Amino acid sequence: MLRGRSLSVTSLSGLPQWEAEKLPVEDLLLFEVSWEVTNKVGGIYTVIQTKAKTTADEWGENYFLIGPYFEHNVKTQVEQCEPLNDAVRKAVDAMNQHGCQVHFGRWLIEGSPYVVLFDIGYSAWNLDRWKGDFWEACNVGIPYNDREANDMLIFGSLTAWFLKEVTDHADGKHVIAQFHEWQAGTGLILSRARKLPIATIFTTHATLLGRYLCAANIDFYNHLDKFNIDKEAGERQIYHRYCMERASVHCAHVFTTVSEITAIEAEHMLKRKPDVITPNGLNVKKFSAVHEFQNLHAMYKARIQDFVRGHFYGHLDFDLEKTLFFFIAGRYEFSNKGADIFLESLSRLNFLLRMHKSNVTAVVFFIMPAKTNNFNVETLKGQAVRKQLWDTVHSMKEKFGKKLYDALLRGEIPDMNDILDRDDLTIMKRAIFSTQRQSLPPVTTHNMIDDSTDPILSTIRRIGLFNNRADRVKVILQPEFLSSTSPLLPMDYEEFVRGCHLGVFPSYYEPWGYTPAECTVMGIPSVTTNLSGFGCFMQEHVADPTAYGIYIVDRRFCSPDDSCNQLTQFLYGFCKQSRRQRIIQRNRTERLSDLLDWRYLGRYYQHARHLTLSRAFPDKFYMEPTSPPATEGFKYPRPSSVPPSPAGSQASSPQSSDVEDENEDERYDEEEEAERDRLNIKSPFSLSHAPRGKKKLHGEYKN
Repeated sequence: MLRGRSLSVTSLSGLPQWEAEKLPVEDLLLFEVSWEVTNKVGGIYTVIQTKAKTTADEWGENYFLIGPYFEHNVKTQVEQCEPLNDAVRKAVDAMNQHGCQVHFGRWLIEGSPYVVLFDIGYSAWNLDRWKGDFWEACNVGIPYNDREANDMLIFGSLTAWFLKEVTDHADGKHVIAQFHEWQAGTGLILSRARKLPIATIFTTHATLLGRYLCAANIDFYNHLDKFNIDKEAGERQIYHRYCMERASVHCAHVFTTVSEITAIEAEHMLKRKPDVITPNGLNVKKFSAVHEFQNLHAMYKARIQDFVRGHFYGHLDFDLEKTLFFFIAGRYEFSNKGADIFLESLSRLNFLLRMHKSNVTAVVFFIMPAKTNNFNVETLKGQAVRKQLWDTVHSMKEKFGKKLYDALLRGEIPDMNDILDRDDLTIMKRAIFSTQRQSLPPVTTHNMIDDSTDPILSTIRRIGLFNNRADRVKVILQPEFLSSTSPLLPMDYEEFVRGCHLGVFPSYYEPWGYTPAECTVMGIPSVTTNLSGFGCFMQEHVADPTAYGIYIVDRRFCSPDDSCNQLTQFLYGFCKQSRRQRIIQRNRTERLSDLLDWRYLGRYYQHARHLTLSRAFPDKFYMEPTSPPATEGFKYPRPSSVPPSPAGSQASSPQSSDVEDENEDERYDEEEEAERDRLNIKSPFSLSHAPRGKKKLHGEYKN
């Protein structure tokens, strides 16, 4: 409970009392601080951008984002204006009068939140003085040659200065400041060192040292309690950054992280258990037509099929109607993102499909940006051949159509010899000859700069997936982000995802995992792991994730070979599904999007703000120490209709995608399932807590 005036709102039935009340937002100011406000660097940008509308709807004019000023970003994303809030306006004016350059405006995204942006370069002349202030605050020195850390110190010093000016003119309003990641942490450290009257939250989306250790292919999760943290950070020359991160964690009133797996990591790496777990969400938009997302899947799948026709010209001896499109996307971190285990599983999947003489083909895309020279000539030629063939067919179709039209007008059944003359046959023969090729379809769309040492290409050579005719698994590496202006595959990422059948993300290190979450929201099944925050979240809230199109690979308690076999079985089971089973599964997957909507996940952030106010201002705000209850979270029940788990209800050999079991019609009631799921998402489920002293289980393997 909160002392003082609070606004009552319509509460969700059965929610804990702290959730049934709303913070007195008219008496508060909320600031979120991040290096990725209007500045896309990684996943934190997505978190802040998608959450902005929900937070702005709740907090209105009292919600502000703080970030760095970059002119190229501001010109296209920010509408500059004057602050309406007196405290913020006075703070901006005071800093501008003392040699800073502070910009204020609205970020042109959903919710149009206010942004306060600091020009880092304009204030760089203060760097040496601020280094001294930071040393006095926490005894952490920053090397002169670490430009990123120096920029973060300038950013943090400006943030702390700004917050001091705001609190000086807040006129009785209490200030909450949430800092994302170590880049924003210096502002938190300086604010606490100067005893500013603000309630602080620090959110880590991944520990700094955890990323470095996993990138080095170290047995990370099996040795969390054995690392010499100082030694590991020092050897990687990031000790000062680690100290900045750890100091931020311990200075904050409330420490949060995005998933249970990251909470375990943070407890060992940063030596503090997170107080609240705040899962990442998305701003989910529902179509007015119930199955519109299925129509979009069909439309964009057709565009991917066009690309495949060109890429595999001369070797297009497989049925595109029985071809499945898999993909993996993200930063090019070969082991962290699970590309290593995915490729090995594809080799085993290829063996299974060939052994069972399957007529199903899997075309697998790797969307991972890498250094390239330019497009592969053979790939460009393939698309040119396809377009030329299409133009030829189109012109002949018009010619045939006119002859057929004239014959029918005369009341005659046309003779094919009259419709097709010698020239037409010559054109068709030349078109057939133009589609012949002597080489195999390329496994990459670009010329790679480090072709001989590239991890994906090296693995493809080792396992022998060269797009041979006999292969039932075809591989295409696309080493740049997708774009609608590309001459090869002119599609945006969202369009491409909607056109695919399955996203595969068997990550070893994934604090949350936006890629499978985005697949879920778009109704596309995905593979994740129990070492990703998303996978842990789905395991907690869905009784049978596989039935809902969420395949979770065990990479924590299984050996690498066992994990690879499990992934292979998931992929093989997916290939065995009929078209109808995939449609049922996509419907179920799309219904899980409510679980990932900020309108529901925002409650975790709400709880963190309640908690930090009660700790920062205990005389004015009070929260019961037992809330929220640490009970098991709500689970979506296993669907009662058939097929309960499409991958587990198949015959022993692959079926063609157009095989239908008419008996299933009586055993699957989609409307009943959908209505039950809509009611379930509105039911209460407990908020995630950091694991309390959870013991590490024996038998964990690095894989």
